[in-house]
Amino acid sequence: MITTNLYYYLLFFIGALIISLVVNLLLLRFSETLGIRNKNDVTVRWSNQSKPSLGGISLFSGFLFSTVMYMILDPEPNVFANLSFVGLFLSASLAFIMGLSDDAYNTKPLFKLIIQILCGVVLVITDTKIDLFHISLIDNVLTIGWVIVLMNSLNMLDNMDGITATTVFFTLMACLMSCYFLGNANELFWIFTIVSVIGSIIGFLRYNINPSKMFMGDAGSQFIGLFVAFFTIKYLWNLGSITQNHSWVSLIITLTALTPAAADTLTVVINRIKAGKSPMVGGKDHTTHHLVYAGYNDRQVWYIFTLIGFLSFILSVLIIYLVRHKIIYPIPLFVLFFILVFILLYKNTIRYPETKKK
Repeated sequence: MITTNLYYYLLFFIGALIISLVVNLLLLRFSETLGIRNKNDVTVRWSNQSKPSLGGISLFSGFLFSTVMYMILDPEPNVFANLSFVGLFLSASLAFIMGLSDDAYNTKPLFKLIIQILCGVVLVITDTKIDLFHISLIDNVLTIGWVIVLMNSLNMLDNMDGITATTVFFTLMACLMSCYFLGNANELFWIFTIVSVIGSIIGFLRYNINPSKMFMGDAGSQFIGLFVAFFTIKYLWNLGSITQNHSWVSLIITLTALTPAAADTLTVVINRIKAGKSPMVGGKDHTTHHLVYAGYNDRQVWYIFTLIGFLSFILSVLIIYLVRHKIIYPIPLFVLFFILVFILLYKNTIRYPETKKK
C-alpha cells in the first residue's frame, strides 16, 4: 500500500522526470520535421528557427506514468472508479489529441473552441466544477469558461522559450501545497499526479529554456492548460468552501497563483481591442515581446517571468496558510501584487511599441 513516505514522492517525481528527458531526447533525434508547423511563418512565431513542437508528448507521458505507476504500486483501489479522475483523463486526452492534430494540420479555431467546451463539459459532468456562486447553472458555465480561458491563456503565453512551462511549474507547486496542507489521505493519488507532471515539466524545460531545442506545441499547451484548470478548480478555486463561505478568497488566490499568465493575457486583449484586432489572432505583441523591445534578451525575459512566477507561488502559499488558520481579513491586499505586475507590464507595452525583431 502506498503511504506518504518521501520515497514514493521521489519515485513519481524522478520517474516522470526521466521519462520526460528520454522522450524529448528521442523526439529530437528521430523527428527532424514532425511537429514543425508554420515553418516560414515569422509574422506570428517569435523564433525565426524551425524547431519541433513536440514537448507536449513528454508532458502527457508524465501524466500517464503517474496513473500506471499508482495502479502498479497500489492495485487495490481502481482509479477509474474515481469519477473525478475519469473526467480528468478523458478531458486531458481530448485536449492532447486536439493539440496534436493542430500541430500537425493547423486546425480551425472553431474546432479548437468546440473541443475546449467539450473538455469543460466533461469536467462538469464528472463533478469537478467551481463552487463560487453556489448556484449550479452559473457555476457550471463558469467552470466551462475557466477551462476555455486557461487553455487559451497558456497557449497565448507560449510565445517565448520557457515562459509557459515555468509559469505552470509554479502554479502546480501552489496546487501541490494546497493539496498537501489542506487535503487528507484520500488526496494521495492527486499529489502523485501533480508531482509527476511537475517532473515532466522540469524534463521539458531542459530542452525549452532559451536557447531552446524544441517547443511545447499546442499538444502541450492544450493538455497542460486543461491539467492546470482541473487542479486550480480542485485546490485553489474551491478553497472558499473552508473559509466560512468567503468565496472571494478563492478568486484572489487563483489570480495570485496565475499572475504571469493573467497579466499577459489581459494586456494582450486590451491592446488588441484598442487596435481593432481580434484578441484570438496571434502576434508579436505579448508582454514578453515588449520586454525584448525594451532591450532585454530572451533569456533575461525568462528570468523576469521566473521571478514573477516565484513571487506568485510564495504569495499564493501564504494565502493558503492564512486560509488554513482562518485568517481572512488581510487576503484582499494580495490583489495589489497582481495589479502592480499588470501595470508594470502594460506600461512597458505602451512605452516600447512593437518593432521588427533583429
